[in-house]
Amino acid sequence: MGNNVIIQPTTNREEAKIEIIPAIDLKDGRCVRLYQGDYTQETVFSDDPVEVALRWQSMGATNLHIVDLDGAADGVPGNLEIITEIAHTVLIPTQLGGGIRSMKTIGIVLKAGVERVILGTAAVENHKLVQEACHNFGDSIIVGIDAREGCVAIRGWKLDTDLKATELAKSMIELGVKRFIYTDISRDGTLTEPNFSGVFELVNSINLPVIAAGGISSLDHLKMLKKLGVEGAIVGKALYTGNINLKQALDTIDY
Repeated sequence: MGNNVIIQPTTNREEAKIEIIPAIDLKDGRCVRLYQGDYTQETVFSDDPVEVALRWQSMGATNLHIVDLDGAADGVPGNLEIITEIAHTVLIPTQLGGGIRSMKTIGIVLKAGVERVILGTAAVENHKLVQEACHNFGDSIIVGIDAREGCVAIRGWKLDTDLKATELAKSMIELGVKRFIYTDISRDGTLTEPNFSGVFELVNSINLPVIAAGGISSLDHLKMLKKLGVEGAIVGKALYTGNINLKQALDTIDY
C-alpha cells in the first residue's frame, strides 16, 4: 500500500488525543540523530543529553523517548549512566529502547527510573522473554516494531528479517504485549514524511495503542497521525532542526 492511497480515518480516531514525544538518541554519551538508522551517517546535536531532556520538558513534553544506539548495536546498554541521570532529573516519564534483551537488563533499567522499556530485537528472537516481561512488568513493556519495506529489522536495524510488521504485532499480543511503537526505518531521520499507509495498516490490524515514528517533520504530519488513531508520535530530528517547534506543536495539536 503506497502513501498515495486515500486513507479514511474513522470519526472516533479523528477525535482521539495524540501525545507528542521528543526523541533523545544516545551514542557515545552524546545526543545524536542517524539517517535511516545508518551509524555512519551521524549528526551530533548536543554533548549534554540531560540539558536536552530538560529543554523538552520545559517546552511542555509529557514523555521522553530515549534510544541507546550503542546498546542497540552491541546488545547491552551502553549509556546507562546518562540514562539514569536523565530519568532522575526530569519530572516526566521516560521510555527506553536499545540493547534490552534480558530480564536482568529490564530490571536494571526500571530501577534506574525509566518508566517503560522497549523490546525490539528480543521481541523477534526471544518470545519467552517477552512473555515473562509482560507477566512481571505489565504496562511497563512496549514492543518496538522497526520496519524496512514492511519487514522487521533487528540488532540496531542492521539485520533484516522476512517477518511482516503486522505478523509480529499479532504474535506479541498473544504473549501479553499491550502497546507498540512502529518505526519506518527508511523515513527515520530523513525529514520527509511518515509511512502513513504502514501506520494505518498496523493500527487497523490490532486494537491496541500504537506510537508512530520515522519521518515526522511538520504539524500536518502530526495532524494526519492523530486522524489515523495513533496514541503518540515520536519526533526526533525535526525538533533539533527547528522544522517542528515543540511548544507550537503542543499548542496546535489538541493532545
